[in-house]
Amino acid sequence: MAGDGGVYRLRCSLLGHEQDVRGITRGLFPEGGFVSVSRDRTARLWTPDGSGKMESSGGSPVESHWDDLRPRGKLFPIWGKAKRPGTAWPGDYDGSHPCFLNRGFTEMHCMRGHSNFVSCVCIIPPSDLYPRGLIATGGNDHNICVFTVDNTAPLYVLKGHTNTVCSLSSGKFGTLLSGSWDTTCKVWLNDRCMMTLQGHTAAIWAVKILPEQGLMLTGSADKTIKLWKAGRCERTYAGHEDCVRGLAILSEMEFLSCSNDASVRRWHISGECLHVYYGHTNYIYSVSVFPHCKDFITTGEDRSLRIWKQGECVQTIRLPAQSVWCCCVLDNDDIVVGASDGIIRVFTKSLERTASAEEIQAFENELSQASIDPKTGDLGDINADDLPGKEHLKDPGMRDGQTRLIKDNGKVEAYQWSVSEGRWIKIGDVVGSSGGTQQTSGKVLFEGKEYDYVFTIDVNESGPSYKLPYNISDDPWLTAYNFLQKNDLNPMFLDQVAKFIIDNTKGQAPLNTNTEFSDPFTGAGRYVPGSSSLSNTAPAADPFTGAGRYVPGSASNVVAPVGGHDPYTGMGAYQSAKAENIYFPKKDAVTFDQANPTQILGKLKELNGNAAEEQKLTEDDLIILEKLLSATCNTSAEMPTAQQIQTLWKAINWPEDIVFPALDILRLSVRHPIVNENFCGEKAHVQFIHLLLKFLNPQGKPANQLLALRALCNCFVSQAGQKLLMEQRDEIMTQAIEVKSGNNKNVHIALATLTLNYAVCLHKVNNIEGKAQCLSVISTVMEVVKDLEAVFRLLVALGTLISDDKNAVQLAKSLGVDSQIKKYVSVSEPAKVKECCRFVLNLL
Repeated sequence: MAGDGGVYRLRCSLLGHEQDVRGITRGLFPEGGFVSVSRDRTARLWTPDGSGKMESSGGSPVESHWDDLRPRGKLFPIWGKAKRPGTAWPGDYDGSHPCFLNRGFTEMHCMRGHSNFVSCVCIIPPSDLYPRGLIATGGNDHNICVFTVDNTAPLYVLKGHTNTVCSLSSGKFGTLLSGSWDTTCKVWLNDRCMMTLQGHTAAIWAVKILPEQGLMLTGSADKTIKLWKAGRCERTYAGHEDCVRGLAILSEMEFLSCSNDASVRRWHISGECLHVYYGHTNYIYSVSVFPHCKDFITTGEDRSLRIWKQGECVQTIRLPAQSVWCCCVLDNDDIVVGASDGIIRVFTKSLERTASAEEIQAFENELSQASIDPKTGDLGDINADDLPGKEHLKDPGMRDGQTRLIKDNGKVEAYQWSVSEGRWIKIGDVVGSSGGTQQTSGKVLFEGKEYDYVFTIDVNESGPSYKLPYNISDDPWLTAYNFLQKNDLNPMFLDQVAKFIIDNTKGQAPLNTNTEFSDPFTGAGRYVPGSSSLSNTAPAADPFTGAGRYVPGSASNVVAPVGGHDPYTGMGAYQSAKAENIYFPKKDAVTFDQANPTQILGKLKELNGNAAEEQKLTEDDLIILEKLLSATCNTSAEMPTAQQIQTLWKAINWPEDIVFPALDILRLSVRHPIVNENFCGEKAHVQFIHLLLKFLNPQGKPANQLLALRALCNCFVSQAGQKLLMEQRDEIMTQAIEVKSGNNKNVHIALATLTLNYAVCLHKVNNIEGKAQCLSVISTVMEVVKDLEAVFRLLVALGTLISDDKNAVQLAKSLGVDSQIKKYVSVSEPAKVKECCRFVLNLL
């Protein structure tokens, strides 16, 4: 075209959004405009200057004007720093300053409707009912808002997703496709959900509707892309090594994908990967195609916009913002980019639309003042002593976008080669992890105080750069929490920020004076079959007996292991402040061993007297059960006999209103290998499982539910029991989870322990299907439990499942378990809950 300069230069910088610009799309009306969305919970419609007037739905004219620049100032002034709306410009504007001669775009509407961050946007094509089309936005509030182009309030809101809606695409006939962190996609027509696409195992970050009717693409954090037709998955594309973040359509037969693995892939719809493009040095967040050709642009976490022609990166444009989230190409080939500094920048090849020399210089000044963390860019390992001085910049670069480091007056500066300019352009000062002025004390000065570290934090999913001061004597999780609160950041980033602190303090932590190791499950008095720790002379307090009263499930009952305090409750609770993870992966099953045999037998005899004649146990039967209890509790040298086991079977078939003491004997006896083999072996296992599942009826007695769950937990101590419970896993877990809705904390603890024991077995066999089921149970139970002991055991189960298993980590994230457990980081007592929670979040 006439006036085409061949390379892209700044056209204008637009202010208006107050936080990260997360999504941008080309608009249909007004012509030449676009729509942007932001973490500031708004969507904004921009129109090019000189586009004239439009009529609102009421018929009154809506004018593009600049009557009030102070509250609505949108252009990047030449004074060097971006101005936020509502602040004063440097001096009164008289209309003569050169930075306003090329105004570029005007904000026509600021649309509001979301209660949380807005993540994505797309245009729904015109229809007979809406000839100017509609604007759809998705947000962290799980909703989709649909706007007309002439109204700032939503026309309607689509509800149905259970987590953030992070990608939208429109098709023919008003079809809208949405992708969400809840691992599903939904197909909408007008204001109704017509279909839900399920198949991905992690968050869905990108969706596109192909030109051919009925074909849809979805890209996910599970590293795959799926092709859907009529609601069925037709094909899965595998190749990316990390989350798929963006998709773009080249033709009916080809498409592009970009990923956190810093690559772009071109695919044929048949499944073949036609080409892999490399150029970015960090996550690639978006890809957009030029009209009428296969050239494209990309943006990413390396502070860059990259322009690709015929498969080659022909131009790299650095921005003074760490995260360049989104981009789109306008009909005139101008490029619009949104970033973590909240500024929208437009780049053009047109000489007529290029910004003035002063504006471009202001942009370069802003870029040169940026601080670059070498960990997030393409700078590699830096040894300042080996760097050359400014004379190194006399030599021309080899390619556009090439980076060169020099040392000038003790500072490390980064420059980028511009082919079009024929010169090196400074893109920032390279800083270490501290990001502050180093003091002679070895501390870093920040806001008038000295710290061991002052980090630059870039919250990858939606946050700009912030300074985070930290001393090694501080609690990293508390520091992370306070940091997020101070900067009004989403608490979902707690684990990322805390992990960043932990990873970058090289393991330094306050000295721990507690050198004693204590297992949080077993303590000093853990029951070990074959030991003599459980005796009649010093019986442990059973949670059902209390002051001589046998009442299963009583809230006043406290479990105390023999020989020491219980590590879960009260005085003996685990209090270690060790930095090492002693909680998971758990290697052995957790059992319920504490008992007072005298009290159990006393209650059995009492209820036996009230039983029907045909169900009563004889005096000989009671003696047999007493001997069985003595043998399995290791208070005698006798081994369980077949007669004792048969008598126990008779007792546990009592009516539900009197069976609980017999179930308690079963709970203790099944720990013995002989009893375990007899009940869980091939001969009787079906009857045994069906009997226990009968007691897990949600309408049943809580005492029976509790003791049946504890008996199942204790079955895991022997190989026969493990084998049986793993074979019957689906039926057992499906039935067990039905008792979650009650308020009995002891039942919740037993349910959490059963889940934990399954996690132990699944960790050993690495069964991803079983892990998915177990993670689903954890997520479900976490919603209802209130008791911190139950929470603790669920946390250990979660940590055990995801340890050394990236797929399980993705599954856990896709279920939103990480957001469910974050609240337990702030629990003060027992300490093991918050410590275990931190270790789990560190994995997630």
